[in-house]
Amino acid sequence: HLEADVFGVTLSTEQLEVSRQRAKQAGLDQQVRFELQDYREVSRRFDRIVSVGMFEHVGVNHYRAYFEKIAKLLKDDGVALVHTIGRSGPPTVTDSFIRKHIFPGGYIPALSEVAPVVERAGLVLTDLEVLRLHYAETLKAWRANFANARNRVTTMYDERFCRMWEFYLVASEASFRWGDLCVFQFQLARNKAAVPLTRDYLPGSEDALRQKDSGQKRRKSRQKGIVTSTH
Repeated sequence: HLEADVFGVTLSTEQLEVSRQRAKQAGLDQQVRFELQDYREVSRRFDRIVSVGMFEHVGVNHYRAYFEKIAKLLKDDGVALVHTIGRSGPPTVTDSFIRKHIFPGGYIPALSEVAPVVERAGLVLTDLEVLRLHYAETLKAWRANFANARNRVTTMYDERFCRMWEFYLVASEASFRWGDLCVFQFQLARNKAAVPLTRDYLPGSEDALRQKDSGQKRRKSRQKGIVTSTH
């Protein structure tokens, strides 16, 4: 949204640097700001809160504090979206390979572990989308991209890392395609009237985003053509 004032936090210095670079390249660095900060230290209130791929690293013992913080930071008519990998089955332990080599300290939640904590935090679950096989296709695409860049990655790291990463991508795709892994997208609010009665508002917003993305890609394509023609 062109009038949005965006504030993002991360604990990764690399992510912070890339995020700031991309905002500047898009001409949005005065409107979209990023800081190296723990989410628990944020104090301002927001109309919208989006958490993507972070909840898996919070830890079960901190779930309540996490959702209570969201409730505290949301304005009375605000809406939050929490995007996380989850399990379609009951709770279980984290795979030992993933825990040791990929996501130390990570944990994939079951729905039964999240819903009660949301209730106790004083939030309303206004919608829940379960992406089932979608992430398997995402991982398949990541694996193809990694294969195309493998030689370059090998020079950056080593062969052992590449083989480990390939195993991670293949095993994760299998877990999403044939196992119990999925993606949960929780829509949360302090007030149950904060969102429309139906999901009818979603298709229009999605179409507008697609058209915007298509326009940006066409502009980039034309820009590349101009640059190429000068050499």
